[in-house]
Amino acid sequence: MSTSITRRTSAAALGLTAALVLAACSNPSDGGTTEVAAAKGAGTKINLSPDQHRITTDQVDSIAAEVPEKIRKRGTLEIVGSSGSAAPLTFYATDNKTVIGVEPDIAYLVADVLGLKPHINTVSWENIFVGLDSAKYDVGFSNITDTEERKEKYDFASYRRDNLGFEARKGSGLKVTGPKAVAGRTVAVGSGTNQEKLLIEWSKEDVKAGLKPVNIKYYQNDSDTYLALQSGRIDLYLGPNPTAAYHAATTGKSEVVGTYSGAGATLQGLIAATTKKDCGLVKPLADALNKIIRNGTYAKVLKRWGLSNEAVTKSEINPPGLPKTNK
Repeated sequence: MSTSITRRTSAAALGLTAALVLAACSNPSDGGTTEVAAAKGAGTKINLSPDQHRITTDQVDSIAAEVPEKIRKRGTLEIVGSSGSAAPLTFYATDNKTVIGVEPDIAYLVADVLGLKPHINTVSWENIFVGLDSAKYDVGFSNITDTEERKEKYDFASYRRDNLGFEARKGSGLKVTGPKAVAGRTVAVGSGTNQEKLLIEWSKEDVKAGLKPVNIKYYQNDSDTYLALQSGRIDLYLGPNPTAAYHAATTGKSEVVGTYSGAGATLQGLIAATTKKDCGLVKPLADALNKIIRNGTYAKVLKRWGLSNEAVTKSEINPPGLPKTNK
């Protein structure tokens, strides 16, 4: 997918297959693995065990020196992520307590460059931002989309493309190609997410066009959402494309029927490390991210989780994000 999606090409982008191609072949005998691939015929086994053998990199003294003194003296990087299990982004290993996934792996690499010990904190989605506001946590690595509204309170250092996926029951016959495709449909989405923002905007567009609004539903956790999907209580679930593709392949009960940029019709969405605005940490974070992009460890992490298609060529500080309205 190109780095910019215009209105003329957004419908085509929606019709693309999921960024992940996955084969459901969990194997408990080897500690728990599943196979993922960035393209057909190119399988990669994911390690689901607590013994992760994470990719590491060296400290860079000049970048470490940029870290605010309070954090340097503490010696740890307080990282916050969502407690919801969302493979392959952030989820629990086979011991049900070790946090694994592409998000913690990238966070660990950044901490390496900064010369800090990474400490992962898992909380509910809304408490990520509460904790950042109170300076309880230093940085969020939790598939957080760069948005213009969030920039009023937070600084961003981008590190991955943000694509959303519409997931339906397998064989439903649904295909999401734009707002009209969800008019009158019952769609689940996470509260407070940019997916919710997009869905609300689409519902408004449908009403203006004389169509039925989207019936938006909210569930406490993914398991409740997927039960609702399989029972027919909802038609679609809109979430991050990597998790939708992973779930569809590993269960065989659903499929991704449309994808869309997380920044709306005119811009490629970006996932970013998120800090409290003007706290002094965003520059060293961006510098650390650019270091791991250049030294190749970033690419190794994305490949490890089947997300090579979501790579960026550089980390940017506060790049253009999801507009306040998706117009």
